[in-house]
Amino acid sequence: MMEQRHQLLGLTFMVLAIVALPQLAIAAQSYGCSGSPCGVNAVCQEAAGGRPVCSCPPGYSGNPLTHCNRGECLDNVDCRGDLQCKDNRCVNPCVGACGIGSNCDARNHVAVCSCPAGYNGDPYHACHLNDPEEQCHPSPCGVNTKCEIINGVPTCSCHHGYLGNPLSGCRHECEHDGDCSSRDMCSNFKCVPSCGQCGSGASCKTVSNHRAVCECPKGYIGSAYTECRPECYGDSDCPAGRPACFYGICKNTCDGACGVGADCNLRGLTPVCSCPRDMTGDPFIRCRPFTKEDLCDPNPCGSNAICVPGHDNTGRERPVCNCLPGHTGNPLTHCTRGECLSNNECPDHRACINYQCIDPCIGKCATGASCEPKAHLAVCRCPPGQSGDALVSCRQTRTFPVAKYH
Repeated sequence: MMEQRHQLLGLTFMVLAIVALPQLAIAAQSYGCSGSPCGVNAVCQEAAGGRPVCSCPPGYSGNPLTHCNRGECLDNVDCRGDLQCKDNRCVNPCVGACGIGSNCDARNHVAVCSCPAGYNGDPYHACHLNDPEEQCHPSPCGVNTKCEIINGVPTCSCHHGYLGNPLSGCRHECEHDGDCSSRDMCSNFKCVPSCGQCGSGASCKTVSNHRAVCECPKGYIGSAYTECRPECYGDSDCPAGRPACFYGICKNTCDGACGVGADCNLRGLTPVCSCPRDMTGDPFIRCRPFTKEDLCDPNPCGSNAICVPGHDNTGRERPVCNCLPGHTGNPLTHCTRGECLSNNECPDHRACINYQCIDPCIGKCATGASCEPKAHLAVCRCPPGQSGDALVSCRQTRTFPVAKYH
C-alpha cells in the first residue's frame, strides 16, 4: 500500500516537473539519461526519442535539474494528529478552513469547525450571535398560527379569530351563523353578539335567527340599526300639539295633568284644567255629571242662609235660598237672627211672630171688636151692646118687645 502511494506521488512530481519546468527537461538535450543529467536526488527517465526527463522522486521536492529535497511527509500519517500533510509539509488544517467567527479544532488531521456558544450559523461560512426569533423560522407551529419566543421558548398560538390546536393547525371560529350560539352571528369568521347590529342609542329587543331585533327608545327617532337620537333638544324643536321638550321627548304638558273627565287647555306651556260645562267636580281629580244637589255646592246663598234645589218660573232647576230658622233678612246676602224663636222668649202680652215679639192682637179681631193680649194670644170681644163673632164681625144687639100673655 505504501509503495503504491509512493509511486503515485512520484508520478505527480514527474508531471509537475514536466509542466512547471519544461525548459529544465529540455536542457538535458538529447544525451539521454547517461551522464546523470538531473540534479541531486532527482530521477531521470527517457521519453520518446531518448529525450531525458528529470523529476524529483516521491517525498521530495525542488528543482530536479539541480537538487531535490526530501519532503516532511507523504501522507497525514506522517504528521501529528493535529496536523495535516499538505504539499509534503505538516501544516495546521484549521488555517483558512473555517468561516468568520468560527472555532476550529484539529482532530485526526481534519479541521472541525463549530460556532461558539451563543452563536449559530454555518461554521464553514460564518457564525453570528443567536437570534431567539430564529427558532420560529421555520415555524414549528401549524397553519393559521403565530410563533412567539416567550422566555426563550418558541410558543405557538392561533391567529385572532381562529380556534384549534396551534401545534397542528387552527381554523376559523365560524364559517356561517349556524356555527355560533343562538344569540350570536358569524361575522368575519368570528362569532359576535347579534345585538351588535343595533345602532347607536338603540336597544336590542330580542334575537331571531341570529339577527337582532332593534328598536329606538320611546320618544327617540331615527333608524334602530344606524342611530337613534332624541326627538328634540329644545322646545323650538317640537310641534304645536306637543310643544314642550322633556329629556329629548316632545310632550303635551296636558298629558296626565288634569283629573278624570276634565278638559285641559294650554296657556303657553302651562296646562289649565277645567270641568266641561255639563259637568262638575275637582278638575285636578275628577269631573262628573251635574246633579240637583250640585246647585247648592258651593252654597250660593248669603250668610246664615241655606240652599235647597228648586225651579225658576220657567221650570229650570235653580238654587233657592232661605234664611236659617230663627233668622230674617235677605237670604242672598245676609240673614240676621230674630228676636225670638218661640213665644216663651216673649212677654205674656207679646207673641213670637216672624221671630219678633209683637202684639198678638194686631189684625186678629174683627172691626169694632176689642182685643186683649193674654198668654201670647189675642182675646177678642165684641163691645157691650154688640154681639157676634169678635174674630169676624160685631153688630148692634137688637131687642124686640116680648108679648105678655095673661
